[in-house]
Amino acid sequence: MSREDAYGGSTSRSSEPAEHRELRRAVGALAARYGRAYFAAAVREGRRPEELWAEAGRLGYLGVNLPEEYGGGGGGITELTIVLEELGTAGCPLLMLVVSPAICGTVIARFGTEEQKRRWLPGLAAGTFTMAFGITEPDAGSNAHRLTTTARRDGDDWLLTGRKVFVSGVDAADATLIVGRTEDARTGRLRPCLFVVGRETPGFAYHRIPMEVAAPEKQFELVMDDVRLPGDALVGEENAGLLQLFAGLNPERIMTAAFATGMGRYALARAVEYARTRRVWDQPIGAHQAIAHPLARSHVELELARLMMYKAAALYDAGDDRGAGEAANMAKYAAAEAAVTAVDQAVHTLGGNGLTTEYGLASLITAARVARVAPVSREMVLNYVAQHSLGLPRSYQG
Repeated sequence: MSREDAYGGSTSRSSEPAEHRELRRAVGALAARYGRAYFAAAVREGRRPEELWAEAGRLGYLGVNLPEEYGGGGGGITELTIVLEELGTAGCPLLMLVVSPAICGTVIARFGTEEQKRRWLPGLAAGTFTMAFGITEPDAGSNAHRLTTTARRDGDDWLLTGRKVFVSGVDAADATLIVGRTEDARTGRLRPCLFVVGRETPGFAYHRIPMEVAAPEKQFELVMDDVRLPGDALVGEENAGLLQLFAGLNPERIMTAAFATGMGRYALARAVEYARTRRVWDQPIGAHQAIAHPLARSHVELELARLMMYKAAALYDAGDDRGAGEAANMAKYAAAEAAVTAVDQAVHTLGGNGLTTEYGLASLITAARVARVAPVSREMVLNYVAQHSLGLPRSYQG
């Protein structure tokens, strides 16, 4: 049964430009060849979905947002959002898409030197070089004003010291883009800055954090003790501050929304198919409003979240960083809530079968909630909206 038959709607998205519909169709076809069974096996066996990642790279999907002159597809975050959403809808989302091409690739493409772009972007686009992203700290969370990881000059080099937590895929990534702080030469204040640190750099240590989330990408704590970096490890300006940081964080929020909506669509499709075929008292259980209405409501919520997600992507691609910041936070919030509801309702629709390995929904109960807390909690999103969208007084210090 096709996704269109199971879901009760069309995935062609006829209002989209033709090139977006074709991209969606092609990525969906690739993902269908692997599917949830492949992804679940990778999680169960403790391995990464390397075959899917490599094929997506060869087909140009991993770097669809990166400039053509550096091996990318010349598109934007909109196109990369389509890729991740369709992979997730087939049950095999690639979390490192959020990190490697979306955050790191975007930051380097916008702020890197010509040499940095030529060194890193072709590999990021092809998937042969991957980059993790480290911002969260044990005491600061993602508050860039409270980060304690600092960089200081030592001749032509930099010395980087600090700790990071919940960094995805460091063990597999060739390098990590680290958010630190340097002293502004004019004001003496510490400002955010970004450094690329190779995985084997002396003084760069990482330790796995045990997690209950079933995912092929593992989480790590990083410890950096006077890690010596060459001058060209710095991406962007030393004193550029939040501008270059949010060049990566806004795409991260949009891509998290894609991760969540894809997951929600996958769960809803499984539930709809079950509700159509599972018969009790000589009729499908989907004929009962107690089953049908919650599924219909989940469809509405997912579609609304998708609209905000693609609005955020369009604003970002148009260069409207301020507008994209507001929309990206809203999209992340809406998609996370919609995904959690869709997964929960899917499990309830299947009853006991919703908790079996055969149907593959139970593992999504925890996974869906990740989008509620990462990369920024829903409470902090509401703080942002209250302050920046509604003009209310700031409710926290930082």
